[in-house]
Amino acid sequence: MSAFPLVKFLTSAHQAHQFPPDTGVEVAVAGRSNAGKSSAINAITQRKGLAKTSKTPGATRLINFFEIDAGRRLVDLPGYGFAAVPGPMRHHWATLVESFFRIRESLRGAIVVMDVRHPLTEHDQTMLALAQARSVPVHIVLTKADKLGGGAARQKLAQVRKAVGGGATAQLFSSLSGEGVSEARGVVLRLLAAKPQKETPVGPADPTGAS
Repeated sequence: MSAFPLVKFLTSAHQAHQFPPDTGVEVAVAGRSNAGKSSAINAITQRKGLAKTSKTPGATRLINFFEIDAGRRLVDLPGYGFAAVPGPMRHHWATLVESFFRIRESLRGAIVVMDVRHPLTEHDQTMLALAQARSVPVHIVLTKADKLGGGAARQKLAQVRKAVGGGATAQLFSSLSGEGVSEARGVVLRLLAAKPQKETPVGPADPTGAS
């Protein structure tokens, strides 16, 4: 039986004022455009077409909210670090994501997806800093582990764990072979089990992102 039997697409947001009500609990998933973020979301939720995958990096151009069940959401953030995306669009994405991390009181954790062959890029470090600034748990999923031999993949994992210290946890993952999928699913479920906020915000989020 699926761990997420009721998961469904909820809404997409191009601006902060389009975010759904800031109640309950949500976990954000972020990653470089070609790191396999959408495939990881689909594998974790056991839904092949939940997050749209594409052969063209940068397919996720909005913040997509998926409802796990009442009051619990998984949030797919736009892929970052893809040079072919026009500069103004990259700036808009960055501003939107920064607003999300700053104003979402329901955020209880972040999954940061990285290609195991090229982890901890400058963009990855920026995303880690955004998540850690909120003092929410951060878990790194090193995708495409099947592309490396077991020894090389474990070595990369050890390097990442050493680099982030206690600032985040990390694991190997492959949506193709299934390695680490259950582990990542367990982390998401634990984060979604966190207590929701005590107070309900009044009114929609400020579209300018101002707090």
